Amino acid sequence: MKKLATLITILVLGAFAPVVTAQDAAPPAVTAEAPVAPSEAAAPAGPSIEERLGDIEAYMNNGARVSAPGTSKVAGPGPGHNAWQMVSTALVLFMTLPGLALFYGGLVRKKNVLSVLAQCMGIAGLVTILWWAIGYSLSFGAGNAFIGDASFALLKGVESGNVGAGYHWISDVMWCMFQLTFAIITPALIIGAIAERMKFSAVLGFVALWMFLVYFPFAHMVWSTTGFMCGPLNPDAGIKAIDFAGGTVVHMTSGWSALVLCIILGKRKGYGAQPMAPHSMVLCMVGTGMLWVGWYGFNAGSALGADAIASIAFGTTTLAAATAGFVWAAIEWITRGKPSVLGFCSGIVAGLVVITPGAGFVTLTSAVIIGILAAVIPYFAVAFLKKALGYDDALDTFGIHGVGGTLGAILTGVFADEKANSVVAGLKEGLLMEQLKAVGVTIIWSVVATAVIAYVIKFTIGLRVSQDVEDSGLDLAEHGEGGYEH
Repeated sequence: MKKLATLITILVLGAFAPVVTAQDAAPPAVTAEAPVAPSEAAAPAGPSIEERLGDIEAYMNNGARVSAPGTSKVAGPGPGHNAWQMVSTALVLFMTLPGLALFYGGLVRKKNVLSVLAQCMGIAGLVTILWWAIGYSLSFGAGNAFIGDASFALLKGVESGNVGAGYHWISDVMWCMFQLTFAIITPALIIGAIAERMKFSAVLGFVALWMFLVYFPFAHMVWSTTGFMCGPLNPDAGIKAIDFAGGTVVHMTSGWSALVLCIILGKRKGYGAQPMAPHSMVLCMVGTGMLWVGWYGFNAGSALGADAIASIAFGTTTLAAATAGFVWAAIEWITRGKPSVLGFCSGIVAGLVVITPGAGFVTLTSAVIIGILAAVIPYFAVAFLKKALGYDDALDTFGIHGVGGTLGAILTGVFADEKANSVVAGLKEGLLMEQLKAVGVTIIWSVVATAVIAYVIKFTIGLRVSQDVEDSGLDLAEHGEGGYEH
């Protein structure tokens, strides 16, 4: 039986064995007319074990990959860092809808509550379309020192599996969407100054022009690798300033623009002669809480990964907001006899605004000091400066965002510390002067551009609703709805 099995095995193997002929066995002839064909190029070697381990370490530390370009085994977005970016993006959108909408909605009279909500939603839709069409490209395309280019128009080349547009481990799509949420909330802040009297069509027209003349250029100048005021990323920056999450880009541009626009628009009918108290401090307080929670995406999310910088930004944001809210209410208690809920809300938002440009650059103790100053200085701007100069900043956008953003940009130059962020080490010398230069450019640019846009709108479609509409409220006249049953 063993011999039979062996014989069968030999026969089976022989059936499948290739037939070798003398022609096959002989080497091919080599002649001058038929040179030897070159062998195919060897496939590029993959990353070494050291490189693969280095990439893992880079991911853990939120740093750049060490393997050769195109060879990394973890070439796409890193799941943890990218997940934090997705959460942060949702949180920043949550700041506008519903956070800012409820915060502002509670501060107006009840006949105008829906107008504020509609303005927030309308701006969100308009800015998103502009961002897709060309805004992202103008903000983060290479361009020149002041504006990007059309290389990413219609979000061409923005792919979910690519990384590097924002940072090492986050998807280019998430970087684009994260920055979109900043672009949405910035012009929405302006409506606090012109609430209860500006036409909805004028709001949308103003915002459309303002994005091109103010927001896109500043996003590029401050956060693009070729930007004029991007100290951390552009070694050739004309002004080597730092802005972690938008002191100049978001709060100063919107705050100073709000001041100019409300002056050109004019005061509300009856301003100073009749009461215009907030119709719902409950909505205002709920909106404030949403803003505070959303602000963690705004500030900690600007670390572009779930790392130590995100942690310090999270901590400084908490300390500054809480401190400023308490101190603002305490000032009211001392000067007016009662600590109001409006005072707590105003102080919290002021603390959030002032810490924003330095959130990832300052220490925890510095954040407490910043929180105190964030309460004191914007408080006096709201309580006394507005009355002294006589402008009708309806919901104190300039007093909190304009003054607060300016204060924050300056204090960042004072308190930035390499113990919080190593980026500061190379920029600390002369930083305060650079911050002051950035503040000056932001104020002048925002004021001039806003004045031009406001007058263009005024002399074309008009800025204000009629006095009859202002009397009856914008909700019914502009949107055909009422916020409450009548």
